[in-house]
Amino acid sequence: MKLPACLAWLALLAVCLCSWMVQGCGPGPGYGIRPRPRKLTPMRYKQQVPNLSENNLGASGRAEGKITRYSERFNELVCNYNPDIKFKDEENTKADRFMTKRCKDSLNRLAIAVMNQWPGVHLRVTEAWDEDGHHPPDSLHYEGRAVDITTDPRKPEKYGLLAQLAVEAGFDWVYYESKSHVHCSVKADHSMAVEKGGCFPSWVQVSVAGGGQKALSSLAPGDKVIALSASGQVVLSTVLLFLHRDHESRTIFLILETEDGHQLALTPHHMVFLSPLYKRHHSEYRAQFASRAKNGDYVLIHGADGRVQPSKIISVKQKEDVGVFAPLTEDGTLFVNGVLASSYALVEDHRLAHWTFGPLRLVLKFTQLLWGESTLRGETIEPETLSHCSTHKVLQVEQNTTFSHRGMHESPPSSNSQMNLTAHHPHHHLSDMKETLDCTAKDFK
Repeated sequence: MKLPACLAWLALLAVCLCSWMVQGCGPGPGYGIRPRPRKLTPMRYKQQVPNLSENNLGASGRAEGKITRYSERFNELVCNYNPDIKFKDEENTKADRFMTKRCKDSLNRLAIAVMNQWPGVHLRVTEAWDEDGHHPPDSLHYEGRAVDITTDPRKPEKYGLLAQLAVEAGFDWVYYESKSHVHCSVKADHSMAVEKGGCFPSWVQVSVAGGGQKALSSLAPGDKVIALSASGQVVLSTVLLFLHRDHESRTIFLILETEDGHQLALTPHHMVFLSPLYKRHHSEYRAQFASRAKNGDYVLIHGADGRVQPSKIISVKQKEDVGVFAPLTEDGTLFVNGVLASSYALVEDHRLAHWTFGPLRLVLKFTQLLWGESTLRGETIEPETLSHCSTHKVLQVEQNTTFSHRGMHESPPSSNSQMNLTAHHPHHHLSDMKETLDCTAKDFK
């Protein structure tokens, strides 16, 4: 066996042993430690998250037309037989059990969360797919993308927290619509936001080593960009790879403009660090989906003096643009057009996402130490291989971590898949590692 291949195997073994010995290198609790429950704030009556109309592209998106029992699109719906969910099914046609796969997955996660939150209480669905015309013409109920929910037994005083649990479970739009139920909906299974995840457009810029600016479209693995470390220090962080890079895709971006003239453009399900109040310390800013940003919120910017400071959002707009790019840095953050953003999307937990990519960072760092700085330079990962923590895979991790056993906490995901990764070096090739490197992004199957 060639020497590089042997070293690759040793690197993989070292990562596995380290993971087993320390029971995770991330912020989550180790084995045998009682998880710390996450405090949730109930939604207010008539509140909607995100604060957009349901058919907005930043929420669940446009209606695509009614699905009838005899239409070809009826095959897109799946039947939910989860025994932990009570279906009203007053028509006795199982219509309330039919829904899209994305809706079913979110509903199943919510069912677990409800039982964890209130022992002895179950999730109840009063309305899902509508084949009888009981809703407005553009309702997502006609496509199996919306559900109306309560608790079972009915406890209206719990519905505010139920709505917040639905947000955490992954529904794309949640509306505390009525004192008698909560309305939830999801994007279409084939929507651009679901397939592409969260990204930045090609024209935004990052600050690189030496003080210059570089557009994301010309950024390459191995470049060093200005980022914020976990301790709050402004650092130069290495770009490890691109979770998504497509020069031709068109998608909708949110444009967050601040009082200092900074403009951050990113997709609605990419995370940015936000605070509803003026706070100076970075630890008081929480990574949230960009779709949650609103006028008056604060973001963190990299000031002219080199320090991190708050800046108020004065405008939130939408713009369709070409090119989607998602660089993964060693620190999991980067300043895009001067505004601090996360490298991650789709799962609204920056620490969990950063922990999940820990093994990948260790392996890339190890190979870099073996073969030098230029190891990362030719590294490419096809979007089909690593589709920016694709929704179905990452949300499955959330189902196993965020809503597992008596509370919401982080726990180490399992590692059982592989990634296709190719890096080029003047003397050695990493192709021998293709079938050996653990890819955390594909652990989610």
